Amino acid sequence: MPGSRRRLCVPLSGPRPDGFTLIELMVAVAIVAIIAAVAYPQYTDSVRRSRLVEATGTLASARVRLEQYYQDNRHYGSSATACGVAAPTGDNFTYSCTWGGSASNQTFLLTASGKSSAGLSDTAYTVDQDNLQQTTAFPGATGLPVNCWLRRKGDTC
Repeated sequence: MPGSRRRLCVPLSGPRPDGFTLIELMVAVAIVAIIAAVAYPQYTDSVRRSRLVEATGTLASARVRLEQYYQDNRHYGSSATACGVAAPTGDNFTYSCTWGGSASNQTFLLTASGKSSAGLSDTAYTVDQDNLQQTTAFPGATGLPVNCWLRRKGDTC
């Protein structure tokens, strides 16, 4: 057929080039950003709560050691700057022991103050000879001190 034209056909199906389109990449990045925006605050809050366990556990065990000291000596050995047992140490908190309310060796006040290097400089707990557990500083809490150890935002006694 001499004068006929040839038709060029482009197949509608077949192998596609490998890779992603810009739109597909942008959608994937947007999804990852949304997940990160939700997950990161939850993660940091979880890490913070896990660090608070150090303070509450250490204060509780130090109080028991002071009660044992009292059983042996009939006083806590407390002064304006120390108690009869060595102050505990920790990675996330600084601990101190001083006189309690009566300013004598018959009372004590153990304090755990958060270290700024652990992101806890705004957190502090205490316990005394009567096992009165108090939170004296906590981020977002109002009406401090409260007579319990707060562990997460929004906690109440």
